Amino acid sequence: MLDRVMVRGRAVPPEPPRRRGATSLEPDGDGFNPLRELFAAVPWLQVGLGAVVVVLAAMVPWGASEVLTTLDRQIMAIDVRGELVGESQIELERQVGQWVGRSFFATDLAEVKQALEQRPWVQSAAVRRVWPDRLVVDIREKKPLAYWNQDQLVSRSGQLFQPGNREVAGRLPLLAGPDERVSDVIAMARTMAETLAEKGVGFAGLTLEPRGAWTLLLANGIEVSLGRDLVELRFERFMAVYQEQLAPRADEVQRIDARYTNGVAVQWKPLDESSGNKS
Repeated sequence: MLDRVMVRGRAVPPEPPRRRGATSLEPDGDGFNPLRELFAAVPWLQVGLGAVVVVLAAMVPWGASEVLTTLDRQIMAIDVRGELVGESQIELERQVGQWVGRSFFATDLAEVKQALEQRPWVQSAAVRRVWPDRLVVDIREKKPLAYWNQDQLVSRSGQLFQPGNREVAGRLPLLAGPDERVSDVIAMARTMAETLAEKGVGFAGLTLEPRGAWTLLLANGIEVSLGRDLVELRFERFMAVYQEQLAPRADEVQRIDARYTNGVAVQWKPLDESSGNKS
């Protein structure tokens, strides 16, 4: 037996008839749209984040500048520190005083350092900022080793300098010679001074003449001519003769010439009229 089922539904109106050759102006929902496809392909989230990063990066220098401008102050004081012998605390403070009143942040510390290191006694200057309005300068002076020629000093590092008050260096040996030979003179002086000290003899100075001749000065005032050649050998010969024969009469000796092959020549001091003896 067959069951008949009737389904009722809304009547679908037929499409209106189209004129022959006419086209429809209605958009096709599934058609290709280039602009829409282009926008859909762009990763807008990444683009937005990138734009934010660029803007923030551009604002950082401006913001930092604004912060420094807000925090900046004038330098109100400069402290000068260091163990000073040749330098004057007052003169140093007077020189650095030209930076008082300048910008705390904008002041070039390298400029301050360079200006101070031009002073004869200054070996190095370390400059630092101390918030909110102060600079601190640590000075290290040159350490003099000896007097050099007539108007200079030579430091322990072999650096020549010419202060106006070299006498404050105190009692030091006197070295002399061409400026370009200063390292040679120092090396020779150190060797001789060590040998003399081992024998209990004081070292007072050493001179290198422009033509290359060496002259040793002992602490007791005796000059020793060593010449240009075989200087070390002649110095050893002088030491042997001096220790064996001349040391007991050192106060009578004025000059010793060690340029001879088999000995030395001695120049005695003039007779002391008051005692009638050589002195």
